[in-house]
Amino acid sequence: MTARLIDRSPQVPPEALVDQMVPPPMFDDVSFDSYIPDPDEPSQAAAVEAGREFVDRAQKARAGKKSLFGKKTPGQGVGLYLDGGFGVGKTHLLASIYHQMPEPKAFATFVELTHVVGALGFTASVERLSQHSVICIDEFELDDPGDTMLVSRLLTELTAKGVSIAATSNTLPGQLGEGRFAAQDFLREIRKLAGVFDAVRVDGPDYRHRDLPPAPDPHSDAELAELAERTEGATLDEFDALCKHLGTLHPSKYKALVEGVTLACVSGVHAAPDQTVALRLVVLADRLYDANIPLMVSGGKLDELFTEEMLAGGYRKKYLRATSRLLALSRFAESSN
Repeated sequence: MTARLIDRSPQVPPEALVDQMVPPPMFDDVSFDSYIPDPDEPSQAAAVEAGREFVDRAQKARAGKKSLFGKKTPGQGVGLYLDGGFGVGKTHLLASIYHQMPEPKAFATFVELTHVVGALGFTASVERLSQHSVICIDEFELDDPGDTMLVSRLLTELTAKGVSIAATSNTLPGQLGEGRFAAQDFLREIRKLAGVFDAVRVDGPDYRHRDLPPAPDPHSDAELAELAERTEGATLDEFDALCKHLGTLHPSKYKALVEGVTLACVSGVHAAPDQTVALRLVVLADRLYDANIPLMVSGGKLDELFTEEMLAGGYRKKYLRATSRLLALSRFAESSN
């Protein structure tokens, strides 16, 4: 019988979340040298150079200075913010920074970082992370004012202890939060965050969609079931049941949920019924993409997962990123079968 994700309820000890803060497997071997800038986009070559310079400054900050009594104390941490559209190689550059920095170090999405703080508590999180040379934060996003104040305070304390911060996002630091909530209510916190980073723009087309066809047509339920049955390590879930199951798990467990899966099959796909479900699907899409797990579906097309109303709202960029990643995984699945 084909395995199902809805039958999995992984348990992840809070303290293990910090140890899991590493780049996705697809970025295990990347480096600044392996990043190939688009010759038509000079900002990409400039971003590589900015990454190298950041590593140099971060290492010097961590080395610190000697006091009058000969004791070394870390200097103020430095920050780099890579801003740009989807699929221009920002995560590649962020992982390259991670690989160049000494242990201990951490790499996580913004959501994963907030999950760690929620699981460990603020004080324990500062204590654990203050020993790190760098915190690399991918897809820096602010979903609510609480997260804004939490992360602002966290980064302020960490940089004061010599921890450097590198981040990527699709919105400039001074614009974080716009279009989602009453930005004036927490604009002061956003500006404090923005001051941590040197912002570098990375332009270019989404490499996941360069010269590629549109979203693959969904399979029939029978085709999907047959494919899942003959693929070792595959899972097969019905869309609504999967969405319901995601609601029973803390998003910090989604990574463990898909661990070891070789092919994710989902039948009866249709537009997300509401924003809550849609945001859970975004987190799942990120975890599938991080693990490079091919995806095949029946029912509706993956580029119709988020409604026009959703795409017109404050989470537009988050939904577009998820769509980009899901389409890349579905094309990968089609080319492998």
